[in-house]
Amino acid sequence: MDALGSIFSQIFYFVIIIGVLVLIHELGHFLAAKAFGMRVERFSIGFPPRAFGKQIGETDYCISWLPIGGYVKISGMIDESMDTEHLESEPEPWEFRAKPVWQRIIVITAGVIMNVLLAIAIFWGLNLAQGVQHHKITTIGYVQENSVAAEYGLAADDRILRINGEEVGTWEAIREGVVYSQLSGDLTITVERAGATQDVFIPKNELEGLGSGDFGISAAGAETFIGAVEPGLPASRVGLQQGDIFVTINDVPIHTPADVVRLVSASPQDPVRVVWLRDGKRMQSEVTPTDNGKIGIMPIARIPGEVETVRYGVFEALTVGVKGLVRVTDIFLTNIWHIIIGEASFKQSIGGPVKIAEMAAQSAEAGIYSFLSLMALLSISLAIINIFPIPALDGGHLIFLIFEGLFRREVPNKIKIALQQAGMVLLLALMIFVIYNDIF
Repeated sequence: MDALGSIFSQIFYFVIIIGVLVLIHELGHFLAAKAFGMRVERFSIGFPPRAFGKQIGETDYCISWLPIGGYVKISGMIDESMDTEHLESEPEPWEFRAKPVWQRIIVITAGVIMNVLLAIAIFWGLNLAQGVQHHKITTIGYVQENSVAAEYGLAADDRILRINGEEVGTWEAIREGVVYSQLSGDLTITVERAGATQDVFIPKNELEGLGSGDFGISAAGAETFIGAVEPGLPASRVGLQQGDIFVTINDVPIHTPADVVRLVSASPQDPVRVVWLRDGKRMQSEVTPTDNGKIGIMPIARIPGEVETVRYGVFEALTVGVKGLVRVTDIFLTNIWHIIIGEASFKQSIGGPVKIAEMAAQSAEAGIYSFLSLMALLSISLAIINIFPIPALDGGHLIFLIFEGLFRREVPNKIKIALQQAGMVLLLALMIFVIYNDIF
């Protein structure tokens, strides 16, 4: 029953998070179309064929069978429904094709804009509600062997003073400096070691594709604890609980969440010996990972020492939220670029419905703030993906409109239809791949 309950939990939170994101996106198209006097024939969550729904006025509000997004069918527009009957008659005043290009551009981009606004609203609300915590520690406690940090000479007990010339006073500032340096250039870390100051230079190419965890350092005294346990999987069956602190796995000391992932995933279907602390009491058990190298836990780093919580006013919280959104977007686009140029694995970088469901359930178990943070990240991801110039996505429609605006003539309908069909085939193939990849 635990395993069945876990599946239902994942489905439940997946429906909530994807339902909200698609609803907000399509609502943007819907409201913009209505504002410019366009007739909306269908408001669909999911792609055709139609499953069920209700007709209200001129609009059919429905759920469709293919769970890869949604669409708003606007009269006079070649879209996901592949309806071309309107092409045989002259444009009517309420049709999409009868409106000025600038109005059609607003309608097409309104979904992306709504997803961006949702992400900003969530970041804003989180900053306003809980502020931002800063751990006032800059001393390295552990450097992982064979990591970039170890290769370039960082060592335990080094106190980090500056990153690229800017003073840092918190561990969060260090992590941001490491992650965001890959977006701009080389990384120079100034440390205090044995009373002397020295610079550690790391070239940009060594940082590409790294997160702060992959860099190979952890704060002095940092612990790795369990943020969530998935029912029915190996960890829950041997009694591991949320809040347990990892000590060792197969006698290897645990310093970071990456250590847990690395050691567990290296032993699919082979027992690993886990030692942990619970309320100061040392406990141990053998856990056998699944055939894909998982035991069903979310490892999280806990940084010790003084914690400073920065509270923001209404406008400050909004500014910080927008800055956070810009940084997340930078990282997302950088990762996509790494996939395109072959520096990151497409198979390992792309997650589909199964992965999102798993993340949604885990984040919900970790609390409402964690769940909302995931929703914000997925919302901006949806916005970025949708604006790509791919037929069947908003970006593909936008390219057609930009062409029309520049050259004062439409892309021929036959070409639009052919590209739209090709885009749908591409999206379906991608969806099949990511679902397969998620499962296997």
